[in-house]
Amino acid sequence: MKAACFALILLTGAAQAADLAVIVNPKAGVDTLSPEQIANLFLGKATSFPGGAAATPVNQNEGALREEFSNKVLKKDGNGVKAHWAKMQFTGKGSPPKEVGGSGDVKKFVAGNPGAIGYVEKGAVDGSVKVVGTF
Repeated sequence: MKAACFALILLTGAAQAADLAVIVNPKAGVDTLSPEQIANLFLGKATSFPGGAAATPVNQNEGALREEFSNKVLKKDGNGVKAHWAKMQFTGKGSPPKEVGGSGDVKKFVAGNPGAIGYVEKGAVDGSVKVVGTF
């Protein structure tokens, strides 16, 4: 009985931790990005991909996947990210990424915009986008 309960707890935790895929438009000219490069794009510390093409990061609406992305990739919780962007806006150094909805909306936006970069659940990826990092 204890083993069954333990297994159920493990499976529940695994189901809640979605695998994230960071995606770009296939025309972006990028094959892979390091976690630091991705974080720099989403925190406004970089505005272009390593090859020099302009990058347009897009966020999901607030929710569990966005919080997971913030924690795993940006190394900040949601409030930390908001504080970062408040400071960036106050000092005139940038604006936060556009919010475009959930994974389907992000994938559609990235597929339709050559410089776009976003994140979705790994299972939402198809041939319209290219994965440059997983978490």
